[in-house]
Amino acid sequence: MTIAQIISILIFVVVMVFIATEKIHRTTAALAGAVALILFGIVDFDTGVEHIDFATLGVLVGMMLFVGIVKGSGIFEFLAIKAAKIAKGDPWRVMLVFGLITAVLSAMLDNVTTVLLIGPVTYTVCKLLLNVNPIPYFIVEILASNIGGTATLIGDPPNIMIGSEAGLSFMDFIIYDAPAVVLIMIAVMLIFYVMYGRSFVVEQDKRDAVMQLSEKDAIHDKTLFIKSVVMVGIVALAFVLHSVLSLEPCVIALTAAAIMLIISGADLEKTIREVEWSTIGFFAGLFIVVGGLAETGVIQMLAQGLIDITHGDTFLAIIILVWAAAIISSILDNIPLVATMIPIITTMGASGMDVMPLWWALSLGACLGGCGTLVGASANVVMASISERNGYPISFMEYTKIGFPIMIVATAIACVYLVIRFCVLGG
Repeated sequence: MTIAQIISILIFVVVMVFIATEKIHRTTAALAGAVALILFGIVDFDTGVEHIDFATLGVLVGMMLFVGIVKGSGIFEFLAIKAAKIAKGDPWRVMLVFGLITAVLSAMLDNVTTVLLIGPVTYTVCKLLLNVNPIPYFIVEILASNIGGTATLIGDPPNIMIGSEAGLSFMDFIIYDAPAVVLIMIAVMLIFYVMYGRSFVVEQDKRDAVMQLSEKDAIHDKTLFIKSVVMVGIVALAFVLHSVLSLEPCVIALTAAAIMLIISGADLEKTIREVEWSTIGFFAGLFIVVGGLAETGVIQMLAQGLIDITHGDTFLAIIILVWAAAIISSILDNIPLVATMIPIITTMGASGMDVMPLWWALSLGACLGGCGTLVGASANVVMASISERNGYPISFMEYTKIGFPIMIVATAIACVYLVIRFCVLGG
């Protein structure tokens, strides 16, 4: 192992320790780690910047601006009251409804966009209507967003990368990934029923009060509300069809924000303050820190070592790849991991091995691994920022105590599913 590899690993470990212990703010830790890599000469500034996924940051900024404008119409309060009434004011049913909505939207849009839309609605239901702690709801939605996003080509960035390289279509992901996602969602919601289903109690008078509310009265600006509903529909359709339209998700998000700024007449400076700039800074720093591992060959070394021990055995390769991808993706960003694994799987395919099962093992492992920790996926950090902004910070360990065991359960189900489908049933 080279000196550069040792330094990049030490910097990554120190950053993760600071994030986990919350001795300093996670954004400060990530940016400090990025600066340290540059000062030690592991990466130069330009190389570090190249590792920042500006497409992801574009989606974040665009959708934060978009949400900041449309919320002024009262659309989130409208949806909150509607959802609470569908659930008849029962806090467990609210959790179930919002969890399922989050999973479905994450499959059809992407998980970051989904949590940006669902987070404000959840907070409104929990605090303004039911007066319950929103953190368990946010955690359920983080997990649902990662699980739901696994089901389709556009739900999570790793799937887009895998689909492009392996020539897999939107329907291929529905056929192969979606059945596993359905099984995992059922298991996860059963787990949360055991955890929360009987402990959530809301007085009958509050539930009755919720049922008496009129969602129409929550609309602050009818004209903006109509424009918001139309634009949400257009944006959702654009995300679903983005590959057909040859438009990157970040372009769709930023275009939607620009259009809303124009047609709403919103104050630009006020709207810009709606962007969680600390979250943007965190991602930029973390991308560079993980980029240091990629530049020094650490990720390549780990990935190659994991593949070497399979010796071409499909059964063993599936098990190792899905678990390795899940565990590594829970602490690293899954995008560089998948970018590293793609050429390795392609090379194995060129040698004559049937690698189709491995593409699905990589997809399920990398996407589900995001459930493991608060930094495992972009959606996790975004939802944590929404929760913190509303006065309910989610600590790294508070989330990990729930998220990591759920990730283990989800990965186990995915592993059994893949083995049965490809090794027992033959695909």
